[in-house]
Amino acid sequence: MKKMDEIQSSPASDLISKRITELGDWRGETLGKLRQFIKEADPDVVEEWKWMGTPVWSHDGIICTGESYKDKVKLTFLKGASLKDPAPLFNSSLDGNVRRAIDIHEGEEVDESAFKALVRQAIALNSSGKSKPAKKAKS
Repeated sequence: MKKMDEIQSSPASDLISKRITELGDWRGETLGKLRQFIKEADPDVVEEWKWMGTPVWSHDGIICTGESYKDKVKLTFLKGASLKDPAPLFNSSLDGNVRRAIDIHEGEEVDESAFKALVRQAIALNSSGKSKPAKKAKS
């Protein structure tokens, strides 16, 4: 119980930093880099720690979550289906009506400018209060 109390009283940014350090491999490096991109895209972003240990970035609502698995780092945009993704970065959770995710595997890089554009779009969408799916580009 003491460990849970310590976690609940720690600032979310400290918990996220601790997670990145504890990973100690390419996953921590990747999560740290994506965190940096999010903060650069939105200096006012709020970092949260939810659902028993998930890093969350918010601005007028959740932008995305950052999870680490054995073989990937996953950034899930809660309203991703409503965002335009011309790069395209989204490569996971593509069948849902709301969420979209970016799975990054060891050795893969994320296009920094395209990622920051997605973050800014998510913030704009949160601020507008709308969540209609983005129109798909005609082929």
